[in-house]
Amino acid sequence: MATSHTWKFFRAGGFDQVQIDNGADLLSLKELDQKLWVALSCPTRGIEFDTKTLDLIDHDDDARVHATEVLAAIAWAGNLLRNPDLLIEGSDRVALADINDNSKEGRQLLASAQYILKTLGKADAAEISLADMSDIEKFVAGLEFNGDGVIPAGQSADAALRATIEDIIKCRGSVADRSGKAGIDQETTDAFFAEVAAYSEWQAKGDGDAHIRFLEEKTLEAADAFRAVKEKVSDYFTRCQLAAYDGRAATPLSRSADDYKSIAAQTLSSHNTDIASFPLATVEPDKPLPLISGLNPAWQKQIDALRTQAIVPLFGEKQVLLASEWDALCAKFAAFEAWQSAKPASSIEQLGKARLREISGSNHQEVINDLIIQDKAVENEVKAIRSVEQLLRYSRDLFKLINNFVSFRSFYTGRDKAIFQLGTLYLDGRSCDLCLRVEDIGKHAEFANMSGLYLAYCDCIRKGGTEKMSIAAAFTDGDSDFLMVGRNGIFYDRKGQDWDATIVRIVDHPISIRQAFWSPYKKLIKFINEQLEKLAAQKAAAADQKLLAAAVMPPPPAAPGAPPPAPPKTPFDVGKFAGIFAAIGLALGAIGGILASLVSGILGLQLWQIPLAIIGLILLISGPSMIVAWFKLKKRNLGPVLDANGWAINARARINIPFGKSLTKMANLPEGSRRSLSDPYAEKKPVWPYLVLIAGVIVALLIVWQMGFFGVRPIE
Repeated sequence: MATSHTWKFFRAGGFDQVQIDNGADLLSLKELDQKLWVALSCPTRGIEFDTKTLDLIDHDDDARVHATEVLAAIAWAGNLLRNPDLLIEGSDRVALADINDNSKEGRQLLASAQYILKTLGKADAAEISLADMSDIEKFVAGLEFNGDGVIPAGQSADAALRATIEDIIKCRGSVADRSGKAGIDQETTDAFFAEVAAYSEWQAKGDGDAHIRFLEEKTLEAADAFRAVKEKVSDYFTRCQLAAYDGRAATPLSRSADDYKSIAAQTLSSHNTDIASFPLATVEPDKPLPLISGLNPAWQKQIDALRTQAIVPLFGEKQVLLASEWDALCAKFAAFEAWQSAKPASSIEQLGKARLREISGSNHQEVINDLIIQDKAVENEVKAIRSVEQLLRYSRDLFKLINNFVSFRSFYTGRDKAIFQLGTLYLDGRSCDLCLRVEDIGKHAEFANMSGLYLAYCDCIRKGGTEKMSIAAAFTDGDSDFLMVGRNGIFYDRKGQDWDATIVRIVDHPISIRQAFWSPYKKLIKFINEQLEKLAAQKAAAADQKLLAAAVMPPPPAAPGAPPPAPPKTPFDVGKFAGIFAAIGLALGAIGGILASLVSGILGLQLWQIPLAIIGLILLISGPSMIVAWFKLKKRNLGPVLDANGWAINARARINIPFGKSLTKMANLPEGSRRSLSDPYAEKKPVWPYLVLIAGVIVALLIVWQMGFFGVRPIE
């Protein structure tokens, strides 16, 4: 991509990284090929960066900051400042004179900044700071209208209007205002008054039709009583009509004596369900329904309600109800039931008919709509207030983000810790500065294994376990001899808080050339120790078995009259230790034979060849592991570690051997310290190794003299 801007690059981590030094570099980033960016996205959580700033940059709210969003943030902040170099300074203050008011947005932002300062009692202030915005939420919440289109009940001084808003919240639910108070918005208001209108229309239809409310206000109660017995009364008259059709049906339709016998043993009451299943009265041809006596006791209460609420008002005092009268009663309630079935489903019926009539006849809908319009009218002004905070945050944080996104300048120059560096782990006499927060250790380790870094995953807790997190610490210097699952250390986060850290998983890779040099010898010593222990254990077990067999063998019988034999003295168990000594001697003999062959081979060389042979032998043993480690250490890549944490790393960010030494620091005594080598508890060293060494040197000198290396051969 062609660009008119002259770029500067610095090389670190094995690749070229763009160097951002001024505002012109920032504004020109949109022209820089994104293939040259170190990262193309990063998460908004789990890194050491202000989350509010990241959320402002993250326009699509997907918890990730992308390259396009970073460019949009730069362009927005650069257009609102007269001098884009101010973004490089990283200050949390902006002078009012530096705000570019050549655009409508700029003028609105400047006016908002001045309004905020005036409200804070700083009308003459020449600059505004992020500290002035610390109570921005309280400030916005204190405004009469805050631009969110939500009206809390307490916003109105009119008690009647407040009551209506509270009724709307009661029926339709609330919407949170920026102040945190419960309120209503346009959607909620429209839905409520639409229900009020529909319900009022339905209610008016019933009130205006005498056929529907034929008992006026008592119609509903009468309808409830009618509905409670409708099926049972119809069942009774149908049975009587069937008996009139065939007289033989009367007895079985009234239930037989056996049916009564089946309930005779029960404790009966008017609430018995078996009794309730019997007919309302005994069945006879065309018999009217008795209303006073002769009724099924399980239905007496319901029939009394029907008689009081419906029959008496319509037909007067009656002892019985004819079938024709029942049909007339059903016809009377048909219109009412049709009207009831047409009642609109709504949540406002709970307010009651009188309250709904009051709301319907008021102008509260128009007043609430006006309040919402007024609130939305200041939306841009309130946004401008928030834009002031956004500009201050970008002024402070944007350059820092660029140096941890477009390039890893903070990480590779060492001027400041990178935003993905969570803190420092102290463990095994080392401090590890490359520590990252990890959410899922198993998932992270699977992908981070490709980095070639030695990673120790630790569970960290503080305050008695109430706070927990997991980290991945990279060991890039020293060795791994004493790094193992279960070891404990202390982790200090960027705030200086200490956490108890315990290794729970290790991703093993070479750490240093020194470790690779000593690795073959350590493995050999470990192998020899294991073999010696194994042989000694086998021989000791065999000796123990022989001793046990001898102990359980019965002694020969004593001769008649002979005195009992004296108990034998326990002898020194030579056999028990012979096997152990033999095993150790065998191993030492094999090792001695190998060493003798090496010494004889070396002494057979010229004097000047001996050092070269020793060096060659060392290289032959340690060289392969050192070469393999050197290649692996050169290929250590930070990318997979960050990718496993949700980053999109666009470069092969190498961590070579010198840079690795700067990330993991070994324990060193302070400069100028005085050190006493006198240890009162030091183990006393035996003398015989020195005697053996002296004897070996003498023997070696004799052999060399015998071979004529000193110029004079001995007399034969």
